Amino acid sequence: MDFEPTDEQRMIVDTVRKFVTTELEPYEDEVERLDEVPEALAAQIRGKALEAGLYAANMPEELGGGGLDAVAMTLAERELGRASYALQSLVARPSNILQACEGEQRERYLLPAIRGERHDCLAMTEPEAGSDVRSMTTRAVRDGETYVINGTKHFISHADVADFVILFAATGTEQTPRGPKSLITGFLVDFDTPGLDVRRGSACVSHRGYHQCELSFTDCRIPAAQRLGAEGHGFGLMGEWLGASRLSVAATSVGRGHRVLEMATRWAAERTQFGRTIGRFQGIGFQLADMATELAAAELLTFRAAARLDRGTMTDQDAAMAKLYASEALGRITDKAVQIFGGMGLMAELPIERFWRDARVERIWDGTSEIQRHIISRSLLRPLGS
Repeated sequence: MDFEPTDEQRMIVDTVRKFVTTELEPYEDEVERLDEVPEALAAQIRGKALEAGLYAANMPEELGGGGLDAVAMTLAERELGRASYALQSLVARPSNILQACEGEQRERYLLPAIRGERHDCLAMTEPEAGSDVRSMTTRAVRDGETYVINGTKHFISHADVADFVILFAATGTEQTPRGPKSLITGFLVDFDTPGLDVRRGSACVSHRGYHQCELSFTDCRIPAAQRLGAEGHGFGLMGEWLGASRLSVAATSVGRGHRVLEMATRWAAERTQFGRTIGRFQGIGFQLADMATELAAAELLTFRAAARLDRGTMTDQDAAMAKLYASEALGRITDKAVQIFGGMGLMAELPIERFWRDARVERIWDGTSEIQRHIISRSLLRPLGS
């Protein structure tokens, strides 16, 4: 296997890293302090991302997107992962699910999202249905040429700055060997639709400025034309999205890991105790070695999955392995970095404590580590009839 990037891929890495360094990192402390991205700053970053050709890089070129393949997109997301999530999310990657739009939906949702005129968010999780999405109770009932939606979604990322939600709701039930499960359908719902209420969720220790919200639907009526895909086929749409989303989490974790390792290595090379730099003590040097090794392994798993996605051979197991290992490796890397920095690692004066806090959510969203292990073990046991 050839692990060397092409000239085009190197150019993508250089372009995105320069953008992160000059347009995102300088504002991290402000966002951390405010727990907000000021509107003017958000508009500035989106505008510069559009100018640089970085916006909607995951979307097909014929639709106006960047047209990057999975490996190139993973390289870009690795570099974006070095920055505060609230800021890097402004260099938007509209949900791949929007490519399922048909007819008028393309003009109203897909193409404006690619042009940066409208912004989407995704709503699957419910208070009583987190990882078990087929137990969701938010329902959409057909009434002539409309659907009436009732229910609640929570932990919906950046819904406070989105224009519409890609909603998954139950439209029926089916019997399975494990009992009745919801038939899931996708919908496109504008946030100004009567009956939809959006509230900021509880404060979170991870990713300040990037908020999670609660969506409440009360007799929210939408046209049947805003259904995304066929009725009852939403679970398949979710599956397509989750593979790419988990790969994105893995790439972001690798990028953040690189930044943390660089900072820890520099600290170990400059901090002096007992007459020599602390990196020369085995207790510190070996931690750096472990961090670098774990990061390399996470990167290989991530890019192996991306390469397979480009070839059309990526499995759920591939994405799960990348997401599981990269997110957990980032947790270990940031924890070691705090230890290397000592007391200063916990001080708000340095970003190490932020990296440590931010890393924690990566093992939870887009499928917990336990869900990833379930996917992997199931793929091993199923061929043996177990």
